[in-house]
Amino acid sequence: MVDSETIETKISDKKEEFEEKIDETKGKFEEKKEKYEEKIDETKEKYEEKKEKRKVMADSVINDISKSIDEFKENLKNVQKAADQRYNDYKKTTVKSLDVDLIETDDVYYIKAAVPGIEKEDILIEAGDNDISIEATFVPYIEEFDEEDGAEVIVSSLKSGRCVKTIRFENSIDLENITAKFKNGMVIINIPKLIIPKHKVNVE
Repeated sequence: MVDSETIETKISDKKEEFEEKIDETKGKFEEKKEKYEEKIDETKEKYEEKKEKRKVMADSVINDISKSIDEFKENLKNVQKAADQRYNDYKKTTVKSLDVDLIETDDVYYIKAAVPGIEKEDILIEAGDNDISIEATFVPYIEEFDEEDGAEVIVSSLKSGRCVKTIRFENSIDLENITAKFKNGMVIINIPKLIIPKHKVNVE
């Protein structure tokens, strides 16, 4: 029979062998755990690096877009300003038309032209064989202010600058008997038609 001492020795040996295996397994586990944690840290670091790169890239794209938008707005303002300047220059150089009413009877043409704010002496009327021109120069309201007043135009819809209206007639007009009257900012012109009597021609 196997004595108890031998059994205890064997048990002790087995126990020691088992503990060694446990320690060995534990060591391998700790080693794998350490490697796994290193990989996790490495992956996390790469992720953070990529995340930072994407953030920098996104910020750069946003800044570029914002800069482009600002430049576009500035260019648009400059284009609008240039267009406004050209339009104002065009308005200054363009001859505008006067507002008139024209009435015709059998013998006379009647014209009523609006020239508000114009002095009688500043109205020019010229007549040809079958046309008449009325000319007046309107001074912009802003010019009535002194420069030191700091006045600026907000709305401007009144006529300004040189304005001319030329009317052509179907009939010749009697230049000698044209009359014009100025009253309350209106010029009223009476233009008799030139009635040429028919002359009978004898055939020989």
